Amino acid sequence: MLKSKTFLKKTRAGGVMKIVREHYLRDDIGCGAPGCAACGRAHEGPALEPQPQDPASSLCPQPHYLLPDTNVLLHQIDVLEDPAIRNVIVLQTVLQEVRNRSAPVYKRIRDVTNNQEKHFYTFTNEHHRETYVEQEQGENANDRNDRAIRVAAKWYNEHLKKMSADNHLQVIFITNDRKNKEKAVEEGIPAFTCEEYVKSLTANPELVDRLACLSEEVNEIESGKIIFSEHLPLSKLQQGIKSGTYLQGTFRASRENYLEATVWIHGDNEENKEIILQGLKHLNRAVHEDIVAVELLPKSQWVAPSSVVLQDEGQNEEDVEKEEERERMLKTAVSEKMLKPTGRVVGIIKRNWRPYCGMLSKSDIKESRRHLFTPADKRIPRIRIETRQASTLEGRRIIVAIDGWPRNSRYPNGHFVRNLGDVGEKETETEVLLLEHDVPHQPFSQAVLSFLPKMPWSITEKDMKNREDLRHLCICSVDPPGCTDIDDALHCRELENGNLEVGVHIADVSHFIRPGNALDQESARRGTTVYLCEKRIDMVPELLSSNLCSLKCDVDRLAFSCIWEMNHNAEILKTKFTKSVINSKASLTYAEAQLRIDSANMNDDITTSLRGLNKLAKILKKRRIEKGALTLSSPEVRFHMDSETHDPIDLQTKELRETNSMVEEFMLLANISVAKKIHEEFSEHAVLRKHPAPPPSNYEILVKAARSRNLEIKTDTAKSLAESLDRAESPTFPYLNTLLRILATRCMMQAVYFCSGMDNDFHHYGLASPIYTHFTSPIRRYADVIVHRLLAVAVGADCTYPELTDKHKLADICKNLNFRHKMAQYAQRASVAFHTQLFFKSKGIVSEEAYILFVRKNAIVVLIPKYGLEGTVFFEEKDKPNPRLIYDDEIPSLKIEDTVFHVFDKVKVKIMLDSSNLQHQKIRMSLVEPQIPGISIPTDTSNTDLNGPEKKKIKLGK
Repeated sequence: MLKSKTFLKKTRAGGVMKIVREHYLRDDIGCGAPGCAACGRAHEGPALEPQPQDPASSLCPQPHYLLPDTNVLLHQIDVLEDPAIRNVIVLQTVLQEVRNRSAPVYKRIRDVTNNQEKHFYTFTNEHHRETYVEQEQGENANDRNDRAIRVAAKWYNEHLKKMSADNHLQVIFITNDRKNKEKAVEEGIPAFTCEEYVKSLTANPELVDRLACLSEEVNEIESGKIIFSEHLPLSKLQQGIKSGTYLQGTFRASRENYLEATVWIHGDNEENKEIILQGLKHLNRAVHEDIVAVELLPKSQWVAPSSVVLQDEGQNEEDVEKEEERERMLKTAVSEKMLKPTGRVVGIIKRNWRPYCGMLSKSDIKESRRHLFTPADKRIPRIRIETRQASTLEGRRIIVAIDGWPRNSRYPNGHFVRNLGDVGEKETETEVLLLEHDVPHQPFSQAVLSFLPKMPWSITEKDMKNREDLRHLCICSVDPPGCTDIDDALHCRELENGNLEVGVHIADVSHFIRPGNALDQESARRGTTVYLCEKRIDMVPELLSSNLCSLKCDVDRLAFSCIWEMNHNAEILKTKFTKSVINSKASLTYAEAQLRIDSANMNDDITTSLRGLNKLAKILKKRRIEKGALTLSSPEVRFHMDSETHDPIDLQTKELRETNSMVEEFMLLANISVAKKIHEEFSEHAVLRKHPAPPPSNYEILVKAARSRNLEIKTDTAKSLAESLDRAESPTFPYLNTLLRILATRCMMQAVYFCSGMDNDFHHYGLASPIYTHFTSPIRRYADVIVHRLLAVAVGADCTYPELTDKHKLADICKNLNFRHKMAQYAQRASVAFHTQLFFKSKGIVSEEAYILFVRKNAIVVLIPKYGLEGTVFFEEKDKPNPRLIYDDEIPSLKIEDTVFHVFDKVKVKIMLDSSNLQHQKIRMSLVEPQIPGISIPTDTSNTDLNGPEKKKIKLGK
């Protein structure tokens, strides 16, 4: 049966166009209940159970299916995902609405419907002759959808009665909309709210914890005292943004100070890109990453970013006066030029809440069901949840979701989602850091794996089409020890004309990952391989990453080769790109390659090739540095693991050899050559990588720190920065130059991927290159896969596809890649931090030399070169008299009693693991030298009587 709708539409040119929409209605759509004679075998795929064996409900004891409305699906997805809830009918009307309103919830619902054990059935009610409803005159879309859901629920109940005379199966309508529920009951449909139904499942009391509390009345706490101003409605916010009264931006909470945040304003032409917010009332219930509307305060109320470190440790709801006292502490006298545009949040445009990992802070009130949850991410406020399992969940890592934040509540309300495991356990903590950094880490699905080549795999004649056979060349790879995903290999040989041929050969991943299939989509979603301390989360399945794509030695592998003809002065005479087949003659570590280069009695082909490469790399590096490329520094650490327990037994900073630099130079050269080529061919669609020059203000801290040592750092160009860093030497303090380079790294902007048609600034500041891309690591970076596809089309080795020449789609891919790369970086740092804690847990208390990197108002941030470890030494402690502190931002310096600390001063600190806060176990640093009475800790603490809290910490440290 065909329904058609006709309407007239005005075109841009001013004409009128007649639109006819056809809507097909069918009789052969199954109800999903097996054994239903009326439907026959109309439904295929996951279906409902014939006799649901679900937990008994005190409200409806007979067997039943559930039919939730849109809001239940959107807000109570955590309940629906619970194994106790099965046999659910998901209507097409509901699914479409969810899809329009929340992509993450839609994906979760699709995953649940695909899980056969859950027996969720999607019913296409909009195309079923008996359940389709048309919008009536004067009825809005929302009311029409509510009616369509009720019609489907009623049809189901009548339809199931036809199955057999003694059939007592019911369909229960679940809605939190009071009016909709009343109408359903009037129409004879059994209907309950989600809360009523969940509370009726007496065998599953823990399910109540997963309920999202939604009604604002419930959200209003008894205290009733209004703390926050009301959020303006969206219509007013949009008007205000249009007129310029308000500004729209992303809310970024501070990790160091819970009473401070910044809002990054959207749009390119805003002069105030960043607005500061200070104080609870001005933050006005915004949560990290929300899209908010802010109002700029008059200049007389502008503030400077505070240098105070403040953690929210209050247990008490009513401590708002205390908050106000802390807020006053933030406002100190500062010079006019330190003041930044300051504002307040007037409304929320879009909430970007996600499930948060953390721990329960159990209430002191006996038998209380209300507890505070402390997220692992310090930028997220604490969340109040109701749970009956508080004693079970204590000392566990759990996941909690936010439901709402009423005006009279100090904290948002939320609900328990799931238990991850015991705090401190390696598996639990790894899971937490992957979830917190949104790293996709679930095993590859069957759909993805189905696109892998069948084993045993070998190179066929078809594969050789458009490829050069380079198996005769003496190619080798140089990588870190234990590397199994080998992306790149190199060769160098002398040509008959006296010039040199140098080749960079990169794994041909794009041969195996074809555009648009499930494997490609999953790789694009993951964006990058994430390397944790003892775990690797692959971007592509292991069969590719460690086997078929990995350029292991003595096996034939497909590659994409970039081959140059160079003279002995490393000047490029010719460049050729070709798909190839190679056979690597050796897989070496950096150390092994270095030994070969340095060994006088080794002169085989591989060693000769390495020496040639090394010689050219030194020339290339020198030339790059002359152009103004930066050589920065960051302390990288390497753990030595116990082979049985896999706990770290030693911690060292990574040693860099000449061969590291050798490989790096040729990778950079290949990336630049490829960037030029793809931009020549695809001026609008090249995926490139740029590194913006930092704004001058970023360098203030570096310039001031150098000036305090009578050194001048120039920052007008990358070249002048590089040269002044080279000159900044101190014969009496050799480590000073490394410290300056570490500090310079902190001033840099993030390098990002972009599409050439969407930007006109291509420059890479750090490499001093006018154009750059990523081509050399396609096993672990999806950007390189796209670049391979572009290059393959450019050299006629592969065909194009629509998305490859759609700059908007490419820009979206770049946006995701930039996010994934940033998150991978943070996850890696978190993994290093966790393993560092494990190391000091077994090591006990140690004292080491350190250098000051930053001075704050009440603390110093130090770097310990031996461990590449950074930490904060606080000078204000709870339950202790505060010392006399004088902070000078200009020098910068911090005077404590009579001792003055400057950046780069050498100090001695004691390091131990502080486990007093299980959630945030942290490396605690205390000052040993210079000795300041009442502040410094004696070096030998074994038999020193430390007062109160300090004694406790020592015990915990062991």
